[in-house]
Amino acid sequence: MIEIAGLLALAAVGAGIVWFGSIRLEDAANDIAAGYGLPTVVQGAVIAAVGSSMPELVSVLLATLVHGEFELGVGSIVGSAVFNLLAIPGMAVVIGGGIDTTRELVYKEALFYMLAVASLLLTFSLAVIYNPVTAADGLIRGAVSRPLALFPVALYGLYIFTQYLDVADEGRVVDESVDMGRAWLWFGVGLVTIVIGVEGLVRSAVGLGEAFGTPAFLWGMTVVAAGSSLPDTFVSIAAAQADRPTVTLANVLGSNTFDLLICVPAGVLAAGTLTVNFAYIVPMMSFLVFATIVFFGISRTEMRLSRREAWTLLGLYTAFVCWLVLESLRVVTVIEF
Repeated sequence: MIEIAGLLALAAVGAGIVWFGSIRLEDAANDIAAGYGLPTVVQGAVIAAVGSSMPELVSVLLATLVHGEFELGVGSIVGSAVFNLLAIPGMAVVIGGGIDTTRELVYKEALFYMLAVASLLLTFSLAVIYNPVTAADGLIRGAVSRPLALFPVALYGLYIFTQYLDVADEGRVVDESVDMGRAWLWFGVGLVTIVIGVEGLVRSAVGLGEAFGTPAFLWGMTVVAAGSSLPDTFVSIAAAQADRPTVTLANVLGSNTFDLLICVPAGVLAAGTLTVNFAYIVPMMSFLVFATIVFFGISRTEMRLSRREAWTLLGLYTAFVCWLVLESLRVVTVIEF
């Protein structure tokens, strides 16, 4: 029990460090966006999203390169995506009031995000079909190669291109008062701090997996995912309270798009060919698809997230956490390990 308490304390400290670094990085990212004169939607969907997704990117790289736990990194990305879709909009509405959506968000950002989910699942499926890995336990595995990992990265390039077209059409209003050198400096400081905090989260997830005799990726889907999603949470809640719902939802969807299309492939591109267990991936991705459908349906109805719908999203995330707890205790065995 003492060991477990210590690991949970490490996770809490790591989350706090991530929060501190992310605040610095987010402020710098906003200054950079203003200095370059980017429109609001692009600021939320690209600049703020990429900035707040740095913990997820770092978690994949550290889990893969330092701890040899690529599936922990994937689990943290999927768990973070579920948290972003369900918990963040729910909390933003409960704390900041109802959030209005727009057709641009629903039909461009949300649909492109759904395409990102499908493309990542397709990438893993192609790995199993064309690069199968034989194992004694009989579970289906596939090797994700660098060429396969480039497929989702190329799709993110298309996403950036569509955002660029928006910038070209809307024009730019540059804030010349921004000290760009100072902004980039604080961006770097925030990034280094995030690396330190995420390392604590990853170490706690690995330790909890060993303590409970369960795969570390289960703890990555909760401990690392929730801790690394703190930047998205604060950015979205602050935007909702400031009556900027476009930034709130664009940040959530933009962060998830970046996580799925860049963060997961980054581990493969950095380390080379990596093996994924399809018995782990399919249940995780299936719940993400289900959460995406629920989010899309709710955000489309009357183009507004109401308080009742917010509690529905929070209730679904609670069910997700309960499912993972039951999996860890082997009460439920949807995920084979």
